[in-house]
Amino acid sequence: MDYMIEDLMEEVVERGGSDLHLSAGLPPYMRVNGKLAPAEYEPLTAEMCQRLIFSMLNNTQRKQLEQTWELDCSYGVRGLARFRVNVYKDRGTYAAALRALSSKIPTIETLGLPNIVREMSEKPRGLVLVTGPTGSGKSTTLASMINNINLTRAEHILTVEDPIEFVYEPLKSMIHQRQVGEDTKSFANALRAALREDPDVILVGEMRDLETIQLAISAAETGHLVFGTLHTSSAAQTVDRMVDVFPPEQQMQVRVQLSNSLVSVFSQTLVPRKNVKPGEFGRVMAQEIMAVTPAIANLIREGKTSQIYSAIQTGGKLGMVTLEKVLADLYKAGTISFEAAMSKTSRADELQRLIGSAQVGGQMNGAAAGQRRR
Repeated sequence: MDYMIEDLMEEVVERGGSDLHLSAGLPPYMRVNGKLAPAEYEPLTAEMCQRLIFSMLNNTQRKQLEQTWELDCSYGVRGLARFRVNVYKDRGTYAAALRALSSKIPTIETLGLPNIVREMSEKPRGLVLVTGPTGSGKSTTLASMINNINLTRAEHILTVEDPIEFVYEPLKSMIHQRQVGEDTKSFANALRAALREDPDVILVGEMRDLETIQLAISAAETGHLVFGTLHTSSAAQTVDRMVDVFPPEQQMQVRVQLSNSLVSVFSQTLVPRKNVKPGEFGRVMAQEIMAVTPAIANLIREGKTSQIYSAIQTGGKLGMVTLEKVLADLYKAGTISFEAAMSKTSRADELQRLIGSAQVGGQMNGAAAGQRRR
């Protein structure tokens, strides 16, 4: 093997890829436009794989990996890109997944996000959540919102991340970025300390446990603008997930707190494009948007989250939209296929209704015929 980890990283970036996977017995794999495929390299031995992985780690990180068998960190190549790195063990040998992070912080305009995203970044206080599965662009959406604040307002922005993904240059705002494992022991520790560090805006990279969620809600209640992420696929599911983390005797209180502090939820996913033109991204974002109105706050408070979807459907004038409406519009515009749209919805009947029975009927009959031929 006469190549280094930087050579693989460079190839990922040149191909517009998002991920690089290293594991023994296989060649390096790269994900480009959402599709995973082997790169043109020989299969890695366990020793080759370990050498590539350990070349990215310092002594402290190697020691932690040897003790815990898992490691999250970041690795940057000057002039190229930064990568989020997760190292783990697979059948006794080391393997790694690397996510390419753009060194250029995107703007709301370049991402083509709706105007309500900008409006939410201009709120003085409250909790703004960006949710979705891994690899759905949550960090990029949040970075564009933080970037908008940095460009337009003099605020103290404090981020807690694991690991740091986008590195911000202070423009109008003062920005402090803290990495879990290097600058703080945990999200909860950093959030507790944050309230004594005079922040105006707090970004919580991931709200993964009861204490972090409780502290984020409290920070939003006490006059801070708090951004966070969760691995949920809809606005209603996001509210349920946050409440369900708490023991039953606290859930009523948490619903009341959420109804007062939550201002919006953006639930997003990336869908493969049907015909990718040169210079275009291979995937397009579909985003469900909920802005918390007095009516929705009431539904949250009373535990009637099943009715949130209907409230989003009727909230179009306020910038709200359901995922199914976005998917249907993308399909009708010829941007995505029927199959791709259906693969991203949990409300197939609603999506079919929005697309129109004639179009869906043709697609369904074609799919059924294909199945019969198989």
